[in-house]
Amino acid sequence: MPAPEADNPLDLLTILGRHANTRPDSPCLLIEDDVITFSELSARSERVAGAMRAQGIVAGDRVAILAYSSPIFFELLLGCAIAGAIMVPINFRLSSREVGEILDDAEPSLLLVEADLAQLVPDGHDVSRRDLQDYARWRDAAEPDSSASAVLDAPVLILYTSGTTALPKGVVLSHRNLSYLERMARQLWSFAPESVNLAAMPLFHIGGLGWGLLAFSQGGKTVLTRESDPAALLALMRRHGVTHAFLVPTVIQRLVEQLEESGDQPPKVAHMFYGAAPMGESLLARAIAAFGSAFHHTYGMTETAGTTVTLDPEDHDPGGPHPERLRSCGRAMPWVELKLVDPATDREVAVGEIGEVRMRCGAVTQGYWRKPEATAEAITPDGWMCSGDAAVQDGDGYLYLRDRYKNMIVSGGENIYPAEIDNVLQQHPAVQDVAVVGAPHPKWGETPHAHVVLRAGQTVSEAELIAFARERLARYKCPTAVIFTDDLPRNASGKILKRELRK
Repeated sequence: MPAPEADNPLDLLTILGRHANTRPDSPCLLIEDDVITFSELSARSERVAGAMRAQGIVAGDRVAILAYSSPIFFELLLGCAIAGAIMVPINFRLSSREVGEILDDAEPSLLLVEADLAQLVPDGHDVSRRDLQDYARWRDAAEPDSSASAVLDAPVLILYTSGTTALPKGVVLSHRNLSYLERMARQLWSFAPESVNLAAMPLFHIGGLGWGLLAFSQGGKTVLTRESDPAALLALMRRHGVTHAFLVPTVIQRLVEQLEESGDQPPKVAHMFYGAAPMGESLLARAIAAFGSAFHHTYGMTETAGTTVTLDPEDHDPGGPHPERLRSCGRAMPWVELKLVDPATDREVAVGEIGEVRMRCGAVTQGYWRKPEATAEAITPDGWMCSGDAAVQDGDGYLYLRDRYKNMIVSGGENIYPAEIDNVLQQHPAVQDVAVVGAPHPKWGETPHAHVVLRAGQTVSEAELIAFARERLARYKCPTAVIFTDDLPRNASGKILKRELRK
């Protein structure tokens, strides 16, 4: 039986208009001492739309932004919604080569770029650029445009996620896809106009921008931050009375260690959410003890506009009747169909057997930008999103991840695909063969280790190979260790046995 459609799905402009009319002076976004109300966000978004129209941007055009977290992301997203354009946030941690690949693929009509990130834009890209130092003047000089109303199935956002090759893929998200954020905020996660939401993830992530839209949808306040220091983050939570926070496990670990070392009282955060990487049971138990908050585990994909499976606070009970559920992602949200499938046969597996996680709901992306083959590979004709994650499900519907079919490494909340690193290291003249696998890391969860076979008569050091990778890849993707070996284990068909390397 299909999962139910969202009840009265709301597009971004309807949500903004509702709150700008009913609570115009209520704070919506805050960063440092800059507070923006709902009425101010509405006015700024209309001027952004007017500025884009004055520049000749029309419906369907892409508008990219390469910047650190700020309210501009929300102004631009809503301005694009008014103009019918599509916002494209770009990961500022990428290398210049990777940024260039995204610009080649998205072909934006306009690129807004932070001054000290401008060096990431390769020469030769014929795209209209605007420095963010000039952004406010450009926006405020325009006549406001409030002429358009959003179409639920119109694309409004493209978020790029690395593929199993070096080429990035743009996940196309519509207003309908994003409308499920409003539903989960209201129906499942206790967001309200009084909520104070901490968005600590970068806004080029669905875990940053999408998370910020949760409080926005209910008329609450979102605190934006670029802060990573644990003492400063804890102080920020106390200062603003944060009620909801989403953090990756590595950040939670640092916060717990800070509280344990200082002996300070924790901030009174009602709801703590974690995801994007596994969290060990020991750390989870320490975090629950340290904060005393209601903890929620989130599992989802950029391709599903965020969370589809969640472990509720009542299941975060180390001393309860089901302590094993601390290892679980939880159960599917009410509007999500979930099944585990043998990818070799496309047949659903039995309870307790390993299969690929597949999900179907209205939040599933329309597809990858200009990549019909990749879209057909990831989304079945009847709408199931193939996650590539291997898992088991128990008789009560709880999902337990076991491995990644795609060999993805999750390091500090960032997804890393070993094949991309393999391809770069193989470009080094001394390298004959290479295989990258994830290795446990006390701070980042996992980190890439490269197993390298050198060409006969060639020599190169570990430091030289890591430096070679850093010239071509984002730093977080680069291997932190190189293991030199005479050969790589392979099966009869010649495929590298990465499970042997992991051992």
